[in-house]
Amino acid sequence: MSSFIKVGQENSMPIELYYEDHGSGSPIVLIHGWPLSASSWEKQTAALLGAGHRVIAYDRRGFGRSSQPSGGYDYNTFAADLDAVLTTLSLTEVGLVGFSMGTGEVTRYVAKYGSKRVRKAVLIGTLGPYLVKADGNPEGVDASVFDGIRAAITADRPSFLIEFLRNFYNYDITGGKLVSERVLEANWNVAVSASAIGTLACVNAWGEDFRKDISQNDVPTLILHGDADRILPPDATSRRQAKMIKDVQFVELKGGPHGVLWTHAEEVNAELVKFLA
Repeated sequence: MSSFIKVGQENSMPIELYYEDHGSGSPIVLIHGWPLSASSWEKQTAALLGAGHRVIAYDRRGFGRSSQPSGGYDYNTFAADLDAVLTTLSLTEVGLVGFSMGTGEVTRYVAKYGSKRVRKAVLIGTLGPYLVKADGNPEGVDASVFDGIRAAITADRPSFLIEFLRNFYNYDITGGKLVSERVLEANWNVAVSASAIGTLACVNAWGEDFRKDISQNDVPTLILHGDADRILPPDATSRRQAKMIKDVQFVELKGGPHGVLWTHAEEVNAELVKFLA
């Protein structure tokens, strides 16, 4: 089944999140990456349903089939949206699984709302602990990179998105082998249909400092990351974050680009099913 959960109001319009809720058993909530939607989890959904889980996947505000408000594109609001999903559906003992931008929701949610509803956490292609280079964060990515992304989105969002997706999959290496041009087209159609305002505003959210949040993570956590990730290089992200979590398993996917949910689906699914059992 699919339906909508109301998470707010903007003028005359309700702000609603689209979600799908399938299967039965131990619940897993899937939180997608930018600039895609819950449909990007198709290979994982099938594997988790096959393993006997109830699988709930929703579209972040501004993306997919959810409402496209003009604001709320920050991690406190995203975490509140996730909380609305969990409370509306009365979910407990949840496996929270985030990919890329969705790892921020998982991290902020556990820090802000605690782990009373959460059994385990999975971070795939994580953007933590703190992506932007700053005083006290020399391992981060130079702020000018994000300025360039914002400028490119503002100038020509459709063109930027197709280039982004090529790097998302390391298409020059994986194209025609691990990912087809049709997948790129399908992703582009989803991405270009997202809120133009939200697509741009999310770039600011990537600069969030999650270091304090991570220290409050008290649930068993699995981190999966492609070692050839060009979007969120593991040196700036997962390799650092893994050292900051008490109960962690860290798996690097050899040759994996950012878009491992598709290119390395069998490996990702095997790790997910094993960890979430």
